[in-house]
This record gives sequence, C-alpha cells and structure tokens, in this order.
Amino acid sequence: MKNVGQTDRLFRILIGLGILVFFLIGTWSAWAYLGVLLLATGLIGYCPLYSVFRVNTNRKPLTG
Repeated sequence: MKNVGQTDRLFRILIGLGILVFFLIGTWSAWAYLGVLLLATGLIGYCPLYSVFRVNTNRKPLTG
C-alpha cells in the first residue's frame, strides 16, 4: 500500500537525485545513502518509517 503522496514523492525524488549527483561528482560518503533512500521511497511510493508513525500523505480516493 502506498503511503507517500505525489508532492511528497516529487520532493523525495528531486532531493534524492540532488544528493546523489553531489556525491557522485565529489566523494562518496554516508550521506549518499540518504539520497539512495529518498530516491527509492520516492520511486516506490512507500516509506517504512511513515508506517511506523502512521503517516500517510497519499490521498485516499473519495467514496460515493
């Protein structure tokens, strides 16, 4: 079940790519793993930490 909304996903992907580009140009460090994590959760649409804290930024479809 996806728990990351579209806006949240967009920010995660952009920030993740930015961090990765920054570290691929320079030196690889532990911060690059944050970029990988943000990129992965943005692409998948699921954040395990959101599940732990019961956060959901994904809009639920309206029911009639």
